[in-house]
Amino acid sequence: MSDLRIGVIVGSTRPGRVGKQVADWVLDRASARGDARYELIDLADFTLPHLDEANSPILGLYEKEHTKKWAATIARYDGYVFVTPEYNRSIPGTLKNAIDFLYAEWNDKAAGIVSYGGAVSGARAAEHLRLILAELQVADVRQPVLFSTITDFEDYTVFKEPAAYHVAALEVQLDQLVAWATALRSVRAGAASAA
Repeated sequence: MSDLRIGVIVGSTRPGRVGKQVADWVLDRASARGDARYELIDLADFTLPHLDEANSPILGLYEKEHTKKWAATIARYDGYVFVTPEYNRSIPGTLKNAIDFLYAEWNDKAAGIVSYGGAVSGARAAEHLRLILAELQVADVRQPVLFSTITDFEDYTVFKEPAAYHVAALEVQLDQLVAWATALRSVRAGAASAA
């Protein structure tokens, strides 16, 4: 197995959330590939208040223990799959807050996006997340995976076995993610040697 590490981030902490079910499916499918080490990163496992660091994350001068723990977690990955719901045409505030805590830990890494929501299957959240990631120098791959809470869940709460086209979309996304995450390792190595 490759030593490439990919974190699957559960982007919702809401009680009754369905994101963990989706993330578990992504993790199971991804782990079966053998091309990277995939691990779950659940925001519910981190106690991140509203951004409470005095310094800009760009400086990397973290003072709070919760920030240092979060930074150490994110820093050890080469790429990420963000699993996010769509709340009011965007990502959840908890996910945005968690992203905003850090800067260099995200830089020159790759990301895939799996979203879910109502009428447009979380597509607006995915597009908003792409804009945020670009500012952090994260290269998001093109292939989305979009689930509808109307058709891909029973009673909006139980994630159903995904259709074949969802499975195919995830495989393409992971192919792209592994390729980009691998390539960006050399970018990070070059930046480190130039520093």
